Amino acid sequence: MNNLADINADKLPRHIAIIMDGNGRWAKQRGKLRVFGHENGVEAVRRTVESCARLNIGYLTLYAFSTENWNRPKREVQTLMRILVSSLRKELKTFDRNNIKLNAIGNIDSLPKKAIDELNEVILKTSKNTGMTLTLALSYGSREELKSAIQAISLKVKNNIISPDNIDEAIINTHLYTHDMPDVDLLIRTSGEHRISNFLLWQIAYAELYFIDVFWPDFTEQHLVDAIINYQNRERRFGKTSEQLN
Repeated sequence: MNNLADINADKLPRHIAIIMDGNGRWAKQRGKLRVFGHENGVEAVRRTVESCARLNIGYLTLYAFSTENWNRPKREVQTLMRILVSSLRKELKTFDRNNIKLNAIGNIDSLPKKAIDELNEVILKTSKNTGMTLTLALSYGSREELKSAIQAISLKVKNNIISPDNIDEAIINTHLYTHDMPDVDLLIRTSGEHRISNFLLWQIAYAELYFIDVFWPDFTEQHLVDAIINYQNRERRFGKTSEQLN
């Protein structure tokens, strides 16, 4: 069994992103309502955030609520928003104790006002923290993000601020929600599903993908450690050959 001591501190992923999947099915297995799974998923978030902070991971991004999640039953959406607000209030001490800076990406204006206010307050209160940046992807969809970036760049081209010939990856990056973050190194998805679900499509171009058959509420520090060690045992070539890397 792997443990924290087995992780190579010199080969840590700088940015880990997680698709936290399986809350509803976890609850169903126990004969409970889906909300029971979401509430227990908060504990897995706390465990993962604190573990990443202890490991000195620079950036952790959690897929908390997608643009597609608005299509879920109204009561479930309301519950998710309530959990978001209450969790932010409760976790402020955790963020400060672990020197964590909170961030959020997505169409934040589409959230309920109470959630926006609570989110902005915690972001402000943790803005001076200098450790790990924890980003919540809320009302987030990668295609919507890319559409917004294209629209913004197109407007600048129209106004002669940017020449079409000068549009490169760097310019695109500056117009994304994640403009001040590095690309994702390790993407983890729980629950046994093997898909990306419209999450950080541009940013995971060279990420290592790790899928695990564990529902999110059961995700532990051990699972995180296993994922990081698996990542460290892979050869990241970025289009080069093994011989070139050596």
